[in-house]
Amino acid sequence: MKKILYSILILHLFFSASAQESTVFKSGDEGYVCFRIPATIASKSGQILAFAEGRVKNCGDFGNVDIVTKSSSDGGKTWSALKVVADNGNLQAGNPAPVFDYLDERYPNGRLFLFYNTGNNSEGEIVKGNGVREVWYITSLDFGQTWSEPTNITVQVHKPNEPSFDPTYNFKEDWRHYANTPGHAIQLKNGNLFIPMNFSLSDPKEGKIPYFAGAFYSEDHGENYRLSAPLSLKGSNESTAVQLANGDVLMNARDQTEQTGKRYFARSKDNGITWYEQGIDKQLTDPVCEGSLNKIGKRSILLSHLDSEKGRKNLVLRVSKDGGKIWNQKISIYTGSAAYSDIVVLSKKKVGVLYEKDEYSKIAFKVVNVN
Repeated sequence: MKKILYSILILHLFFSASAQESTVFKSGDEGYVCFRIPATIASKSGQILAFAEGRVKNCGDFGNVDIVTKSSSDGGKTWSALKVVADNGNLQAGNPAPVFDYLDERYPNGRLFLFYNTGNNSEGEIVKGNGVREVWYITSLDFGQTWSEPTNITVQVHKPNEPSFDPTYNFKEDWRHYANTPGHAIQLKNGNLFIPMNFSLSDPKEGKIPYFAGAFYSEDHGENYRLSAPLSLKGSNESTAVQLANGDVLMNARDQTEQTGKRYFARSKDNGITWYEQGIDKQLTDPVCEGSLNKIGKRSILLSHLDSEKGRKNLVLRVSKDGGKIWNQKISIYTGSAAYSDIVVLSKKKVGVLYEKDEYSKIAFKVVNVN
């Protein structure tokens, strides 16, 4: 019995999170009532950027919302002053999805992309056809110190039917609400930029909104964009992706139907253009919330999500050694109230988890050892 208890203790220590945690964004600070929707990325030199939505008047999804950022050069211990990187006047700019392009020969030090969305009405109205969501990106060559002017790519990656807003938004598919990720996007081994997203299709039925997850990608370093095939899983919603050691792309998504209590997954052999396998991951209990994928080392896949049947609480970090088929390790990040999160790799055995906690009162950055 002593040997068993000792082994359990060793495993707990082996897979436990380190004590280092810092508050990055706190509700009521720096001119914002609330901060939500974290995303994070790190440079090759180890600098970290943390993004969030800064909500001016309240914590609701729609309203006067800016995309803000802070940086850290000491592994997430301390953070810079807040900067606004995207806004939409008194309306909404949100869903930040950062990704580095390190394979464009024109930019030997890499180019940072930030994809984001704007909206002119609430989600509840846009899903009924009253308003439009747009898709934009900006780029930076100095790790977020300065940014390019925004580029609108809506007609390439979205299919809205709102010609009264913009004559080019006349798609018969009539996609309604639309949102990137949330969390970071990825660059594939072939150089493609790959940005997961989700959209709603047609009017809500019996109170349920028909969401589908998908993605868009660029094969030419951000000059042009194409859509991947959407998932066929009804209710698949907020999603992130990772490329596996064998080249497959794994997507993990929120189930908005509230029927499974689990998370969705999809697998692709053609760089995320189509999906050869889709389904419910019965290992992953989830209370209908966002989660984030990343990878560390050659084969370890990481997933942060809420391991809770009811209520947004108990954020964990899952580890898989076989491409997400079996999640055989679980690290506790925070047992209390938590919600959205994103993962950034800091070293061969260390990651940072940027996450919402304590009833959306703060966004914290926690350093986690993964052995």
